[in-house]
Amino acid sequence: MALSARVRTRDGWGVSHAVVTVTDMTGTQILRAEADDDGTIHDDTPLAPGPYTVIITALGYTPTASTAIVSAAGRAEIGQIVLARQGGSQLPPPGVWTIDPAHSSVAAVAQHLGISSVHGRFTEFSGRIEIAKYSEGVAPAPAGDRAESIENSRVEAVIRSASIDTGNGMRDGHLRSADFLDVERHPEITYRSTGLTPAGPDRWTVHGELGMHGVVRPVDLDLSYLGTGPDPWGGVRAAFRAVAELRREDFAITYNQVVQAGIAAIGTTLKVELNIQAVQGEALPQA
Repeated sequence: MALSARVRTRDGWGVSHAVVTVTDMTGTQILRAEADDDGTIHDDTPLAPGPYTVIITALGYTPTASTAIVSAAGRAEIGQIVLARQGGSQLPPPGVWTIDPAHSSVAAVAQHLGISSVHGRFTEFSGRIEIAKYSEGVAPAPAGDRAESIENSRVEAVIRSASIDTGNGMRDGHLRSADFLDVERHPEITYRSTGLTPAGPDRWTVHGELGMHGVVRPVDLDLSYLGTGPDPWGGVRAAFRAVAELRREDFAITYNQVVQAGIAAIGTTLKVELNIQAVQGEALPQA
């Protein structure tokens, strides 16, 4: 492998549309290659030993350039390249975005027996994000029209509670029962945002209400916006990551089993992680 590199956002997402251009010291282009779906670049074009300039570009990101030394074996290991978003845009373009469940995940982790973790995910969900109008390329402000309009952005999501999957059929059946999610009486878990406040240059706190097990409670999501770019189907996608911590008791899910010395079989808190891709527009592309 003559050239290899990994192109990532600051939060570790692969930039699938990144392009690497390699020039020699005279500025002559030697090769050009595109990243795969994971943001990884591999190219077998032979390279003579010596120094080269490596330029990484991607739509919506600030280009970066560095010097690489090709070894006597004709290989250049660039390693990981982190791209910063261009223009200071803190949110994707205004308008409606539809969550793509095929390229998103809704996961939760609970402690088990006080010594390990049980990982689960919901496989059926849908949602809609509406980004309020704002002025592109303007830095966030603590007050004024831009901040007020961004804070009017909204998100709604619905999860089918019976779609819980922990990789163990017996455990999943118990989680669907009246002891936990009670999916017969409460088939949906819902989230509706009530506000949005900045928490950093590319981070936000989403304030909202989570409905689960017949109980509605305020829940904040720590949100990172990971960038926007084209997809293979001619659309535009935006990526987000959000985390939250829930207490089961807040949603009247109080079942537990003490196995020994006061150690509960299942922890009382859940760590929730959302990795979301949303497609610009009212509908998902037809595969």
